[in-house]
Amino acid sequence: MTHLTWQKSTYCAQGDSCVHVAEGTETIHLTESADPGGVILDAHPAAFDALLAVLKKGSHR
Repeated sequence: MTHLTWQKSTYCAQGDSCVHVAEGTETIHLTESADPGGVILDAHPAAFDALLAVLKKGSHR
């Protein structure tokens, strides 16, 4: 895998529970600050966009 540039969520407060996102050539990678070396989720851009749309609507449970 090529070098990824991770971006911390703007909704992250101080602490260990932050989401980090990096854009790959064909996928979006997500990890958490407690384990920054381990990718915990890979998603295609369309799936990631759908996830963000649901979260922004506040319809998650």
